[in-house]
Amino acid sequence: MKWLEGNLVSPGGKSLYGERMCAGYRVWDPRRSKLAALIVKDPDLDFTPEMQALYLGGGHGTTVSHLADYLEVVYAVEIAPRPFQDLLRLSRGQENIIPLMADAGDPAFYAPFVERVDLLYQDVAHPSQAEIALRNRYFLKPGGTLILMLKTACVDSTMPPEQVFTEAVGKLQHGYRIVRTHWLDPYFPAHAAIVAMVSSTPDRV
Repeated sequence: MKWLEGNLVSPGGKSLYGERMCAGYRVWDPRRSKLAALIVKDPDLDFTPEMQALYLGGGHGTTVSHLADYLEVVYAVEIAPRPFQDLLRLSRGQENIIPLMADAGDPAFYAPFVERVDLLYQDVAHPSQAEIALRNRYFLKPGGTLILMLKTACVDSTMPPEQVFTEAVGKLQHGYRIVRTHWLDPYFPAHAAIVAMVSSTPDRV
């Protein structure tokens, strides 16, 4: 990852959503992007230009656009119409973003359009976040990486965040090997990043 003047940046060359620029690089703000917050917490996390990613919960495309600056291609799944319009607009300026209007909980719908990928990144506000990650395991190449941004309040707002986290990790271990975890405070309170690997993938969704 690239750092300039104390800022995490991505090599996009021009501002895409009003973000600051630094010496020709786009500033990647950890207060606006959970992935940027994770990178600040875990500086050893890195991506290589030949990597391909499936991004579940693309939203308005803020984090998608920075990730696409580093990777070969990003398949971005988003179901909400308004955020998808912004995602679609960003993709017109970044040809390696492939936007897919679909439900991340129904991977069979977009399976015909997505290749096997090196990275599965998930940021979905849904009670079944761990289950969605397991359903989408099919898309990961053997040895591929999952980064799950766990929004504990979306799973169960009546439970302590630590308990939600423990239960989610337990579920994920049915298909992944947990590598490391980080709470994203102070940037995103009650959010945890779970980094995991998959050793084998199912034959079908």
